[in-house]
Amino acid sequence: MACLAATVVSRSAGTRVECAVTLGRHKRPGTIGGSTDRAMVLERIEQTLGEGPCIDALVNGRPALLDDALSSPQWHDYCGALSAACMRSTLGVPMVLEEDGVAVLAFFSPARRSFTRDIVAEALTFSELASKALRVALRITSLNELAEHLDAALKSRSVIDTACGVIISQNGCTQDEAFAILRKASSDRNQKLHDLAAALVDGIGHQHTIPAGGGASRPKRPATRT
Repeated sequence: MACLAATVVSRSAGTRVECAVTLGRHKRPGTIGGSTDRAMVLERIEQTLGEGPCIDALVNGRPALLDDALSSPQWHDYCGALSAACMRSTLGVPMVLEEDGVAVLAFFSPARRSFTRDIVAEALTFSELASKALRVALRITSLNELAEHLDAALKSRSVIDTACGVIISQNGCTQDEAFAILRKASSDRNQKLHDLAAALVDGIGHQHTIPAGGGASRPKRPATRT
């Protein structure tokens, strides 16, 4: 997406434009992709500084423009980083996603005043089309993640149920009592319930038991004759 965006805007601007795409999802670290490594570095710098046209574009929901990093009174630290990378102008364009995420296109040019009104309009059109594709990709990703979480939950539940069956056979108790024993042992040992259940199931052949008191009994050693 970043490479295609850079190609489209470069053709209209008549100069080489680089592009980065930043995607943020709820309770997940942000992801940055770019048409070049330099574009990704500059976008990471802006996210770290917390200032710049892309930050403003995300906050305000409309394009934000930096015409000339050498003369702009805004974003002093960001303009310094931009100039050091031999870039003079930047355009930030927000992407319209669903509640699960936010995204922005960042365009960088080595020339000042590269992003005219017509080029901004073209970048907005590209953003609208790209947003639709990104929304579909996010839906697919969310469904895959949900399927993975459900599969992990089912596997965890299966192991716990098996461990409860072992405790029932060892202690002659009910299902609820077996789960209470397992949960108490998990708390006493400061060990995750699933990990303790897995260890109990794996240790069946080694006489590993959890009695009603919650502590693990050790395998009995055969008596030795003297």
